[in-house]
Amino acid sequence: METIVISIGGSIITSEDIDPLFLKKLSKLLVDLTREHRIFLVVGGGNIARKYIELGRKIGLDEKNLDKIGIASTRFNAQFLTMILDKSNKDEIPEKIDDAIELSKKHDIIVMGGTTPGHSTDMVGAELAEKTKADLFIIATNVDGIYDKDPRHYKNVKKFKEIKIDDLIKIVGGTDWKKAGSNVIVDGPACEIIRRSKIKTYVINGKNIDALETLIREHKLIDGTEIKI
Repeated sequence: METIVISIGGSIITSEDIDPLFLKKLSKLLVDLTREHRIFLVVGGGNIARKYIELGRKIGLDEKNLDKIGIASTRFNAQFLTMILDKSNKDEIPEKIDDAIELSKKHDIIVMGGTTPGHSTDMVGAELAEKTKADLFIIATNVDGIYDKDPRHYKNVKKFKEIKIDDLIKIVGGTDWKKAGSNVIVDGPACEIIRRSKIKTYVINGKNIDALETLIREHKLIDGTEIKI
């Protein structure tokens, strides 16, 4: 049985234009996949976290406390996701990676959010993939792969079918944690773990159900970016 770790952006779950039908399709796919896969989901804070962090920063909260707000948002999103997922940990959202691994002995799907300040959900996902020796680590975001510049803000951009991890680290500005609520495709600390552990990692659009299913079932990338070690 393969182990799959998915870091799923909060915007995929709780954006203002979210389609309930999409959530039902995602839920069905993930439950179906448990016949042959052990699934871990690490959910981001999305717009909910960013709004609170932006407000907190304006009134002078420090980065550690801002990150605590973000972590609380991720756990709220994780709890919501368990409610629509059969075979998941509805009664307990793990706050540590080891707790998530322990819970996987009782549930086929484990959903969690952030852990501690300074650890983004991408970093938590990478750590979880490392500890579970995952077959795939998938970063499911709201863009369809990695670009040289943010395609939401620039017109002339280059999309990478594949990218070396060292080149990605240069694009994101190193491996250090920057600040709470940073909105980058893959943050530096997560990149460092991916490089260290040689985790098989892909970045895809989390709303592309077909791409997600094909990647997990066939290890075939329809649309997105493969991160090469």
